[in-house]
Amino acid sequence: MKRFVKGRLKSVKYVFKGMFKLLSSEHAIISQCIIGTSFLILGLYFNITRIEWMFLFFSIGLVLTVESLNTAIELTCNFIHPAHHKKIGLIKDIAAGAVGFAAIFALINAILIFYPYITKFYIEIQC
Repeated sequence: MKRFVKGRLKSVKYVFKGMFKLLSSEHAIISQCIIGTSFLILGLYFNITRIEWMFLFFSIGLVLTVESLNTAIELTCNFIHPAHHKKIGLIKDIAAGAVGFAAIFALINAILIFYPYITKFYIEIQC
């Protein structure tokens, strides 16, 4: 049991090491974090509902997760085959496409959440 707990704690160390590495070196992750933080600030400003927070956090988490996996796939491809290769390029394009899907649907969620708040805010400013 002691060995099991020690192993899990060691795993958590690797989790935070990987997250720090992504946040400190990968421009796509840094950009997605800035965008996500902007939406979190909007959520605080507009005092969105609990359900809206759930969708917002899920969307941000999904984009960061898929972006992280895309980075891992790209690094693996570059390690396995450093020179340009048609099939490696296809693998990288598909991984990037997965990020695109996540980002598009996260944006749709953001629009569904914030559109009513922004239009109400705009109408109040006009009056």
